[in-house]
Amino acid sequence: MARPLASGKPSVNLATAEPRVSKIRRDPPTAVKEIVIRDRDEHNRRNAVIGILTFALAIFDILLAFTSYAGWSPRQYTVKM
Repeated sequence: MARPLASGKPSVNLATAEPRVSKIRRDPPTAVKEIVIRDRDEHNRRNAVIGILTFALAIFDILLAFTSYAGWSPRQYTVKM
């Protein structure tokens, strides 16, 4: 049978209590950016308000365009108090 070749490195004894110190130079870990987690309820409320205001503005614009097309204007009426 063939014998394994002799290695130039000594074998490592893992049973010793001393841990080996790594000699590999490493960069320090990069700073982790803080992740800002937005509140979902606040986000949903803001989106609901924006949607309602957009819808109301669109209805107002449609009504204003229709009344100006029909020839009606609030200037035609006088209010007496």
